[in-house]
Amino acid sequence: MTTTFAVPTIDDIRAAAARIAPHAAVTPLLHSPALDAAAGGTVLLKAEVLQHTGSFKLRGALNRLLQIEPHARAGGVVAFSSGNHGQAVAFSATLLGMPSVIVMPKDAPPIKIERTRAFGAEVVLYDRYTEDRVAIGRSIAAERGATVVPPFEDPYVVTGQGTLALEALTQASAMGYVPDAMLVCCGGGGLLAGCALAAEAVSPRTVVHSCEPELFDDTARSLEAGHRVSNDPAHRSICDAIVTPEPGEFTFSINQPRVGRGLRVSDDEVLRAIAFAVRELKLVVEPGGAAALAALLAGRIETAGRTTLVVTTGGNIDPGILSRALSFS
Repeated sequence: MTTTFAVPTIDDIRAAAARIAPHAAVTPLLHSPALDAAAGGTVLLKAEVLQHTGSFKLRGALNRLLQIEPHARAGGVVAFSSGNHGQAVAFSATLLGMPSVIVMPKDAPPIKIERTRAFGAEVVLYDRYTEDRVAIGRSIAAERGATVVPPFEDPYVVTGQGTLALEALTQASAMGYVPDAMLVCCGGGGLLAGCALAAEAVSPRTVVHSCEPELFDDTARSLEAGHRVSNDPAHRSICDAIVTPEPGEFTFSINQPRVGRGLRVSDDEVLRAIAFAVRELKLVVEPGGAAALAALLAGRIETAGRTTLVVTTGGNIDPGILSRALSFS
């Protein structure tokens, strides 16, 4: 049960940072006049879209795989993912000489499926609205003697993701800034949990906020309710990377006492943020990776006269969505 996991510490996050350092990129923290003008304050943008595999997921996946004992590596790993976690696990497994199977939704952007295969994984497709990806993944793992690598319900994954915030807050400090707020795209809550733990330890003044699609605002509603709540399975969003049924049990236990108000954005606001990132920042950001930027640009939080750290979490965008964003008005 996930509730048996101990809450990670900042020392665990620092250990994860040292562990993944030989393989993970240190992504830039950007300061853009265009963003400052839009926010009326100082905005620092963590360009995690420039991470290997195109998203922050490499951090948690690599940290988790490096914990697998050498004698257990022959069985390989199994992961269930809409794309970014799957690509990160596939990349990390190939790097470490391990086979990988990734269970992906049939409606994932084709570019994510293609890239996951290109990183060396076997891809098994499922229907995200009628089938249970966790059950499928565990069944495959049992058959093959593989290790399951969950996308967020794992302490090593959480501490790996926490290295992003540790890195970003260290960069901000070196630039002379202490962020008042940190906006984090949120699906199952693994990145949010890692960021909340890191901020609590090294920058307690910084309030971490979840940023979600308005129809998949399970973390925001769970924070408001004081317990986990689920999304309506009939809902849809272009933010495929952060479309999850409900917050993770383990991740929510970390986030509930540490995270500030949850922020919500519409698909149209996400499209505008994607276009802004291309035109003004020269960055390509996928919908799920643009939720935090969308929340900033849509004024979901007070930014005037304040310093706000925004994380763009992934850049694996479907070409059709990118074209739609650039033509959106």
